[in-house]
Amino acid sequence: MQLSTKESDAEQFQDYLNKTFCKTASLFANTCKAAALLGNLRDINLNQLADFAYEFGKNFGMAFQLIDDLLDVTSTDDDLGKPATADLKLGLSTAPVLFASQQFPELQTLILRRFSESGDIERAVELIDQSDGKARTYHLARQYANEACRILSEFPQSSNGSNRFLNYLIYLTQSTLKRRH
Repeated sequence: MQLSTKESDAEQFQDYLNKTFCKTASLFANTCKAAALLGNLRDINLNQLADFAYEFGKNFGMAFQLIDDLLDVTSTDDDLGKPATADLKLGLSTAPVLFASQQFPELQTLILRRFSESGDIERAVELIDQSDGKARTYHLARQYANEACRILSEFPQSSNGSNRFLNYLIYLTQSTLKRRH
């Protein structure tokens, strides 16, 4: 799924979001759901809690992966602790690239050939830098993070009314938007 490339912008972006869910957000969503079900809270409807946890994890995971994809084109190898532009080197089109391609149709040629020719990656990074692709990616990540926090605000409360763990999850969600590596 990750290696497929669609022709149209809309299909490419929808494919990217689907891949992001399957690759990262589903792991976060199902992990949160499992934790909710295994938490053994007796005074809360477990199915409702599991549904909330799943939705929180899905949105948190989407935000996390969008930031990861953004860092891939904005950070250095030293910042990341791994090679920068690794996604492009694998021929993958992520949100910054797809958003930039809406401003610079030239990127579509590079996307369709999966950045395989000499200079493709450098040109893609140059066009991403000239576009609003990075800003739009961050904005989309922030929308997912905000949705995750909204979901947390609606979490069913236990009888002791403790919000400590919810506050930590809100902090963690907001912190993902500030990641540098």
